[in-house]
Amino acid sequence: MLKDIANGVLITSLIFVVSMVIPIVGFFCSLFIPLPTLYYRIKLGRTTGAIIPVLGFVIMIVVLSGFTVDVFFLAQMLLIGFLLGELLESRFSIEKTLLGACAVTVLTGLVSLLIYSVVSGSGPLTILNQYVAQNLELSLALYQSMGMSAENIRLFENSMEKIQYVLVRIIPGLAVASTLLVVWINILLAKTLLKGKTLLHPDYGKLNTWQAPDVMIWPVIGCGLLMLFENSAIKLIGLNGLMFLLTIYFFQGIAVVAFFFEKKQLPRFFRILLYSLIALQQIVLLGVIAAGLFDIWLDFRKLKQVQAQS
Repeated sequence: MLKDIANGVLITSLIFVVSMVIPIVGFFCSLFIPLPTLYYRIKLGRTTGAIIPVLGFVIMIVVLSGFTVDVFFLAQMLLIGFLLGELLESRFSIEKTLLGACAVTVLTGLVSLLIYSVVSGSGPLTILNQYVAQNLELSLALYQSMGMSAENIRLFENSMEKIQYVLVRIIPGLAVASTLLVVWINILLAKTLLKGKTLLHPDYGKLNTWQAPDVMIWPVIGCGLLMLFENSAIKLIGLNGLMFLLTIYFFQGIAVVAFFFEKKQLPRFFRILLYSLIALQQIVLLGVIAAGLFDIWLDFRKLKQVQAQS
């Protein structure tokens, strides 16, 4: 048991450190931070499994000399891992697991932000502005180190205030969408990992036949209409709503893609290559979201025909 705890803390700490030190690779590594907590929560149980995220959190506070934004991020990711362990053990549906873990994590983050703002004496909006400004400065330094042209660097510098203004105001949508993606990725990884280790694992059936309720298209249309208003506040409400809803349709689009990968029996290598392309290319990503949306009417997988015949 002690060996499992030590391994869990070590793996979690290593993933977190890599996510902080290496800019681009680190971003993708950060998506896997919840996985060790989830795995050992299932393997060791609730009480013993909770030791791993607690120890990992305390160690990182000591290493980083206090409660920084990075430590706050780590806490959120560890919470996702532990919540998923609880929800998987309770055998909830994929929808309840995904939305439940996302809701608790986002609400916890919001409460933590409010508490921190009271303690620090700064308003939540001020804290978010400072955080976004720091990250934009880091991005600028990264672009300069990568050899980006002076013209593009100057253009980015001149646009930083506008970018900061928009980013701060779409943080609600970004927070929900990114949390949904992290939860979704770790559910898929946990399913394979736990099954391979003959531990309790979720049985959600064939996820490549999953589809969102048809009624969800109406909120998408509503948020799209809000984007047509001249009032910037109304536009931002629509944009934040779309970020959440289109993430759901991204899941449906991926299900469509996975369905045809299986149907065509593509080798694993090509599947990994194409999934990587979806993750790295925005145009392809938007194509997947569009596939999820149009699947409502075009029924690419012919699921509605099968349901009608059965």
